[in-house]
Amino acid sequence: MHHQARRARRTGHHPHLRRLPRERRGDAATAAERRGLRGHRTGVRGAARLARVHGRCYRLPGAAAQSPQLPRAPAEPGRRADRHDFNGTGARADHHAAAPVRSVSLSASVSGRCAAAGRLALALIILLACALAAGSWRVYSNTWDEPEHLAAGIELLDRGQYEYDTEHPPLGRVLLALGPYLAGARSFGTPPPNGTQEGIDILYSGGHYWRYLTLARAGVLPFLALLLLATWLWARRLFASQGAALLSVLLLASVPAVLGHAALASLDVAAAATCLLALYALQLWLVSGRLRDAVRFGLAAGLAVGTKFSAVPFIGLALPALALVRAAVGWRDPPGVPRGLQPGAPPGAGALRADPPAAGARSRLLGLALALLATLLPIALAYGPRSPNPAALAVRFNWAVSYLLQERGLDHELGVLLSHLWLPRALRDLINGVVAVKAHNDSGHLSYLLGHVRLMGWWSFYLVALAVKTPIPLLAAGPAGLAWLARDGWRSRNGWALAPAVLAILMLAFASAFSRINIGIRHVLVLYPFLALGAAYVAVRAWRALAAWRARAAGRNRRLAVVPVAGLLALLLWQLSTLWTAYPDYLPYFNEAVLHPQRVLVDSDLDWGQDLRRLELRAEQLRIAQLSLAYRGTADLSREPLPPFVNLAARRPASGWVAIFALARTRAPEDYAWLDAYQPVERVGKSIDLYYIP
Repeated sequence: MHHQARRARRTGHHPHLRRLPRERRGDAATAAERRGLRGHRTGVRGAARLARVHGRCYRLPGAAAQSPQLPRAPAEPGRRADRHDFNGTGARADHHAAAPVRSVSLSASVSGRCAAAGRLALALIILLACALAAGSWRVYSNTWDEPEHLAAGIELLDRGQYEYDTEHPPLGRVLLALGPYLAGARSFGTPPPNGTQEGIDILYSGGHYWRYLTLARAGVLPFLALLLLATWLWARRLFASQGAALLSVLLLASVPAVLGHAALASLDVAAAATCLLALYALQLWLVSGRLRDAVRFGLAAGLAVGTKFSAVPFIGLALPALALVRAAVGWRDPPGVPRGLQPGAPPGAGALRADPPAAGARSRLLGLALALLATLLPIALAYGPRSPNPAALAVRFNWAVSYLLQERGLDHELGVLLSHLWLPRALRDLINGVVAVKAHNDSGHLSYLLGHVRLMGWWSFYLVALAVKTPIPLLAAGPAGLAWLARDGWRSRNGWALAPAVLAILMLAFASAFSRINIGIRHVLVLYPFLALGAAYVAVRAWRALAAWRARAAGRNRRLAVVPVAGLLALLLWQLSTLWTAYPDYLPYFNEAVLHPQRVLVDSDLDWGQDLRRLELRAEQLRIAQLSLAYRGTADLSREPLPPFVNLAARRPASGWVAIFALARTRAPEDYAWLDAYQPVERVGKSIDLYYIP
């Protein structure tokens, strides 16, 4: 009787549970089972489908509900069902069946090896770029701004004061001066505010000119590495493959303007690197909404502002612009389409993934407050740890407030507010520096463009500079790729794809509309990473389209498909060829469309005083006994190994050997117009015309 009852209970079990082990029948292991199904396959391709399949087999409705329902494929007559097709969905959209556990583990190990190879390739590109930039260290004499940057950094390290040229913040200058300071360079205490003579005295002191200059220039290489790394981080948000991300970095590393300014002890590459990192952190925070990302953005923004004040308008304008992009992306969510997929695209089709849901307004405001607080930390570290000089600080801050009070509108109101506020020393120094830049911009700077000299600049200056200083393949593919990327980003609701075009247009428009200090492409180097991203996107899409066309083609058409592939590779080789054709003269590079660069741009784009060393060597080779020289730069000619020379007077013809720098000739063309009647014997470097006049 008892035996029959026990048999009846056994036969009453669900037939599916009879096939399961005893430990899987009860509810005690259900939660652990679900965690295992969800956890160990996280991040693996096909994980959602695996969890759903196993959840149904083990009667775990929670696990089965983890992923959205897959669309069922229409039945095909005469087609056998795949043994992995538990749900009747047919072939996966990416034509890969869900992998078994062993395949998943093997693919994870392969993915790890690919990631390591990608990081190694990135490191090699960075090392190559640094080596190419360093190739001009012993070729170029000091350029115009290098002595003053060095003097300001040495003064802060040696005397604990920061008084020279406060239009620039101290963070980047300290890193430039660290190498010379450790090598023995010290401040001479030259009275501020102009630190050029102080920097010259430091460079020539003790006969260590090339040693100090080389060490100062080496301080820029970490910023070049940071610029390439930040480009890599942004590219990894856009491209599924590491190869495409590496292509973006390689394209940026092949821009001569970037390598040229990375070879100098100046702040332009440092400003581009820190600003790009801050923009990346800003976009990351806006997409994720996490408070820790807000803090990271604040720290990166403080680092950028502490490096160069151009970060203030760039980041200040980017914040509302990218916030609007984020809001527009969230507003475009169509009903019924799972987030993470492009509307109309099947899962796994390789489309750009949509951004996650936006955070609430309260979380955004809290994150913004944390970001503002975090911004103050790098600024306080940059300005704070030094010997107090309250008298000089009060004079500078009072001047800044007085300047704002003389203005109208918001500037005047800001001056009134600052006159009634107590601020810590670091913030007062920061405000003084920003106002000093504003005053410089309001008064203008003597600039040269297309044969004309003007004090207040041109709105088209940076457009022309980009057109002539950018390699032609990048110039053609970069803007087109940004537009293409923005279109695909809008369709797929992907803010990462929209942001590069928005930021590039915004920063270029601001520089063109408001900047009156038109002295080189160096002020907008931050645009080049976005152009590199756009060009890489064009290359990847074109390569995939050509590969698909070649796969569909047959016979003669398949052989013809090699032609566009070769054309694409030729364009890429053309872009990369600047690495060796322009070496080591990356600074004065102009693309092939410009036959006479001195008629287009000069200041810091062609001539920044860098070819003085070459003139000295050439004069020694030619055994020049007397030289008439027209030089514009900051080197101390009396301490240079030049032959006996006289300064070439304006509008006074001379005879014998005459050397004239491009900057001197274009800054006052009428002063040396008499030289137009003669042909130069040769061009020394890229910027000096050498004449012999009987």
